[in-house]
Amino acid sequence: MAETALVVGASGIVGSAIAALLHAEGWTVHGLARRPTEQPGVRPVTADLQDARSLAQALSGLAPHAVFLTTWSRQATEAENIRVNAAMVRHLLDALRPARSVRHVALVTGLKHYLGPFEAYGKGTLPQTPFREEQGRLDIENFYYAQEDEVFAAAARDGFAWSVHRPHTVIGEAVGNAMNMGSTLAVYATLCRELGRPFYFPGSAVQWNGLTDMTDARLLARHLLWATTTPAARDQAFNVVNGDVFRWKWMWGRLASWFGLEPAPFDGTVRPLEAQMAEDAPTWTRIARREGLVEPDLSRLASPWHTDADLGRPIEVVTDMSKSRRLGFTGYQPTDDAFHDLFARLRTARLIP
Repeated sequence: MAETALVVGASGIVGSAIAALLHAEGWTVHGLARRPTEQPGVRPVTADLQDARSLAQALSGLAPHAVFLTTWSRQATEAENIRVNAAMVRHLLDALRPARSVRHVALVTGLKHYLGPFEAYGKGTLPQTPFREEQGRLDIENFYYAQEDEVFAAAARDGFAWSVHRPHTVIGEAVGNAMNMGSTLAVYATLCRELGRPFYFPGSAVQWNGLTDMTDARLLARHLLWATTTPAARDQAFNVVNGDVFRWKWMWGRLASWFGLEPAPFDGTVRPLEAQMAEDAPTWTRIARREGLVEPDLSRLASPWHTDADLGRPIEVVTDMSKSRRLGFTGYQPTDDAFHDLFARLRTARLIP
């Protein structure tokens, strides 16, 4: 009998990647989203995680063996992030409880576990890098911790296994995603080429010169499936990155070359994308109409605020994966190839010219 999965946030960067992998591996896949998109082999479930009653109705009759939680809702304050996102996880697991089918819940969070929430991002006393899973939680409120606690409580109550997955910045394809560096940089490069503007690195000198790593959504999907099907990974939290490290002073030239640009020299000035791209929506609409692109709304493709947060950090960030390696996960993805693969897919999908 085929295994059945429920992917929550199936239209997002991570959700669409794990849904595609599960389908390729022969799973029956249900994809939950507020506005599901058409995905091969994915049975859409339209639901709002904040509405417990309608969510229970939407999930009635579903009996998934594995649940992949890959979504969150951004709020104005961290207190609201905690209230809303904890409730979303709680509503979901409560709605699935009557079927008694769930054997594993995989929750995707990220390196804000170590760096702190957006209100205190990269500030205060932080653990040393490389970040390791055993470093635990910061002494600060964080909606990731609230999400984890909801999963842990439901697992203790209902007897399923769990895994927590902490990627660094995720590279992948999705439209309308709130945290999408890959598409943001592709759109930024396209605008620079169109307008003859310098292709400036928008971040800090620390990020330009320091070591960093990232996570390809396809590798994260393989890690999610591995943890779900590997007994030794039961009830564990994992970091998940590509396996290489790089400096943006090297990567920026690689990205520029793909778009036929020369990277602008970096003089240490922080030039946030949110400011650089503030007036670019009409230009993008014009490009989209001229080139026959499928998404003329700049805000649906680019999330400058999130890219600025990552590239503007005042600390070097690298991530340790020893726990996964010791347990047998050997996935690896060169990050420059991940960017180039994404750009090619965006071009094929007519999202960039």
